[in-house]
Amino acid sequence: MNQRFFALLIVFSLFAGNAPAAEPEKENFIPLFDGKSLEGWEKVGNEASLWEVKEGAICGSGPASMLVCTQGPYKNFRYRAEIKINDGGNSGMYFRTTRKPVFSDGYEAQIDSTHKDPIRTGSIYNFCHVYKRLVEPDMWFKYELQVRDDVWRGKPVTKIKVTVNGDELYEYHDFALSWKDGYFAFQQHDPGSKVAIRKVEVMVLEETPAK
Repeated sequence: MNQRFFALLIVFSLFAGNAPAAEPEKENFIPLFDGKSLEGWEKVGNEASLWEVKEGAICGSGPASMLVCTQGPYKNFRYRAEIKINDGGNSGMYFRTTRKPVFSDGYEAQIDSTHKDPIRTGSIYNFCHVYKRLVEPDMWFKYELQVRDDVWRGKPVTKIKVTVNGDELYEYHDFALSWKDGYFAFQQHDPGSKVAIRKVEVMVLEETPAK
């Protein structure tokens, strides 16, 4: 190998090694909260319940109620938010719920670090329960759900994947197809609970092809 060719090969190798990696494809999440107002959200329940925006977050306090996103309905999606619950507080991140829900309507991803109810954050209430404390009270955490209707071993199923702070906990299979589609909502559980929510986003997923 002549010296000129060898030098060119080294230069090429150096530039190739320093070449920037291709950027990952951006995820197409759509914000549902503008960080400034409750536009696109509606309170359902006790009028004395308080939902307000403070320091870029939706804050719930007071008697029981629900705060419902007026966009929808949604069926297959990834849905995520950053959430904080107070010590002794209880809330829920609802999905596929009704437009005017009560606590029993739709699926509920539990929000609970130290409430007397032992069913903790990471649970799908009444379907799959987590009793270990995964997040501390008064600390922001990331909650993400992936929900999709599918077919498993020839049977239709709703698959619900739960992720907390980037850790995938489980994928629950609801063969009862309990809730077909619906809206998103947050729960104000009781006067002792104070919940804060920010960066609420959804990404719609395509229908699973028939098998």
